[in-house]
Amino acid sequence: MKLDPSFIWTAFVKLLSAVPTTLFITFVSVLGGLILGTAIALCRIYRVPVLGPISTGYVAFIRGTPMITHLFLVYFGLPAVVDGLSASLGWSFRSVSIPYIAFALVAFTITASAYMSEVVRSGLLAVNRGQLEAAHSIGMTTPQALRRIVFPQAFAAALPNLSNSFIGMLHGSTLAFTVSVVEINAKAQIVASTNWKFFEAYLAAAVIFWGLTVLIERLAGALEKRINVYNRGGVA
Repeated sequence: MKLDPSFIWTAFVKLLSAVPTTLFITFVSVLGGLILGTAIALCRIYRVPVLGPISTGYVAFIRGTPMITHLFLVYFGLPAVVDGLSASLGWSFRSVSIPYIAFALVAFTITASAYMSEVVRSGLLAVNRGQLEAAHSIGMTTPQALRRIVFPQAFAAALPNLSNSFIGMLHGSTLAFTVSVVEINAKAQIVASTNWKFFEAYLAAAVIFWGLTVLIERLAGALEKRINVYNRGGVA
């Protein structure tokens, strides 16, 4: 095999058009997973009746099954549910109108929610429970205490794990190509199929993913440093 350096650059330039799709999938999945995961973590920590055991079982099942399985379950199961509801309620909407990327977003959000719930739970448990009791003693409600005292400290404690989860979801977004979503990996395959230079195309894709990963690490590191300055009582 003879390496073609010029095609690596050509592929790199062409792959840049798929970066927004990859980042969109990652951001939406992580944000949705963080919101859902926070609710799951709270249900487990405060042992909410019915919801607590369901949340525990949900996390165990999602973490115990592969991400691509979630994607296929959503891809083949969601249309049946949507079409069934549409038929029973007399709606004209059908699953064929759902864009492929929506299946990836739903599946990846489900996956992220289970992992994010553990990240959030670890962050919340790292905050001294006495602070919540102190907030109650001065008249704060539990939601107020969580929002103003517990969550900021929990976020600081969970930030390293959050950034790792974000990077993991960035890399996991490559599975979206299995449902015909053109992200970076799928674009690399399309670019390489014109002349069978797959090694060069995937090498260019690897460079892009590496660059995005380094960027996320730097941003997370800067944010963590900023938070730690305030935790020490200093001034930025």
